[in-house]
Amino acid sequence: QVQLVESGGGLVQAGGPLRLSCAVSGSIFSINAMGWYRQAPGKQRELVAAITSGGSTNYADSVKGRFTISRDNAKNTVYLQMNSLKPEDTAVYYCNADYVGWDGLAPTRDYDDWGQGTQVTVSS
Repeated sequence: QVQLVESGGGLVQAGGPLRLSCAVSGSIFSINAMGWYRQAPGKQRELVAAITSGGSTNYADSVKGRFTISRDNAKNTVYLQMNSLKPEDTAVYYCNADYVGWDGLAPTRDYDDWGQGTQVTVSS
């Protein structure tokens, strides 16, 4: 059983910072890409930022220069530092991980899982 547990969401004023964390735990052999997505009311879920196991990053144009994704491979944790937040950043933010499972003896197969989501609300 693998869990992705997010934390750090909340209410913040426009222009302020917020930091999200997502810890992955369970029977894991390795984690490949990790990322953050968000979904605002009435809109589709969209990629915010992603990071590979080697540290290469990718950002949505709307957050470039304001958000920074990072990961701690020793802790199986991914972070999203959000600065200069805008009301349009308001959404539920979801953590995503692409990983290889472990059955106790050997790697199993590739999985793609999601966290439960954390609400980020930016007031104007």
